[in-house]
This record gives sequence, C-alpha cells and structure tokens, in this order.
Amino acid sequence: MRTELVSEPGDHTLANEDFAAVVLPASGQGGALVVLDGVTPPKGGTGCLHSVPWYTARLGGALTELTLSLPDVPLSQALSRAITRTAESHTQTCDLSHPRTPQATVVVARWSTRKVEYLVLSDSVLLVESPDGSVTALLDDRLARLPRSALATDALVDAHVRNKEGGFFTAAADPSVADRAVTGVLRRDRVRALAALTDGAARWVERFGEGDWTDCLRLVREHGARALLNRVRALESADTQRAFLGRAKTHDDATVVYAEL
Repeated sequence: MRTELVSEPGDHTLANEDFAAVVLPASGQGGALVVLDGVTPPKGGTGCLHSVPWYTARLGGALTELTLSLPDVPLSQALSRAITRTAESHTQTCDLSHPRTPQATVVVARWSTRKVEYLVLSDSVLLVESPDGSVTALLDDRLARLPRSALATDALVDAHVRNKEGGFFTAAADPSVADRAVTGVLRRDRVRALAALTDGAARWVERFGEGDWTDCLRLVREHGARALLNRVRALESADTQRAFLGRAKTHDDATVVYAEL
C-alpha cells in the first residue's frame, strides 16, 4: 500500500479551504480517502459565524470517522449523517438556510478486500486505475453542463442553480443532498490505484489540457502529487493573458490524494 497526500492553498496568506484525509485501519484490511473542496463565498456574508475551513474540517472529520467506523453503511448515508452532525454543531448560532452557508464538494472512496465504493458530489474528481493501466474519471458533471449564462463568474455561481433541481449540488446543511451524489461499487481486483483531485489540481487536465486523465494519474504515480501541483502553479503563473484561466482566480486551493492499492 502506497499513499500520498498533498494540499496547497491558492493564496498562502489565506487559510486552505480544502480538506483531505487517508485512513488505513491497523488490520490492514481496507481503508478510505476523503477530499473536500470548500466553496469560497462571495462578499456579502454567508449567514454563518464560521469560516469555510471550519466547515470543511468539521464535515471532513465527521465523514472520515463515519466512513471508517460504519463499513456497512453506504457512503451516501455516511455523508448524510456527517452533514447532519455538522449542521447540528452550529444551527443555534448560524442561519443554515442562507444560500451561501458554508459548503463543499465531496469525494470519498472506501476499499476492502472485496470491493471499492465511491461517492463524488460536485466538481472534484476521482480517478480509478485498473490493473491493465486504463483510467476512468468518476465525475459529477452537473456544474460543467450548466450554460455559461447561469454562472456569475467561474468561481461564483448564482443561488438559483446551487443546490436546486436543474442546477448542481454541494454539501451544505441539508443532508438530503447526499442522495444527489454520484455513487457506485467496483470489484477490488479491478482497481490498482485511486487519485482524488480538487478542481484546483484538476486544472492540469480541465483548463490547461496538458494531458488526459490517464496522463494525470501517471504523472502522480511516477513523479508524485507535489509534481502535479508544481506544474499547475507554473501553468497558472505563465498564463498572464488568461487564455486558459479566463475569469477564474489565478491560483486555487489544490489537493491531490493518491492511494495505490
């Protein structure tokens, strides 16, 4: 078993809004990874006294614990319970009905000797490598399918499409959103490696087109997660004409978790 986790803030003067964890039970019979990408709120408030990093730490911590401690509970139910637990921790002090209440994208993978379960909610990605080297990108593409007119900017999405039917979904305060996630189960012997990337790291493929998902996972396996983030940062800095970045922030929080099973 080989695992690697690298996470870097887009702005080193600000807190990283991503969350990442890899857990490996002492039994050695399985494990899990959890990656959250906190949604940077616009100016004007969120109705919450707490920061996005506070939220992702609470939700990520709860989800990691529930994913590992309840191996027979489906991942969607584990996410639902984690959202409920997190909401209960600040419902008395914050307006959780606010459309900008702290929220995050979610990727979870859990493996045993027999199977690999996965959950993807919003625009982070889970890459699955099979024993023959082929790579499948497991995506929730609802945000990508929205027309550009629905988006205020690349980073800020209007409230009428966030967590709404016909729009896209993120983990916030409503546990029912867990049922909107992309989920599935794979045979354990059909999975050689996993890589979870927040969209800040996935830019190497999605914005800059430096390679496909197979190339991306190969880069991480052969050169390490830090090498991928270094290349993303170099591409961002070189795009002074914003030919690839458009209106997106120059540097985004970026996280890669790699697990070679």
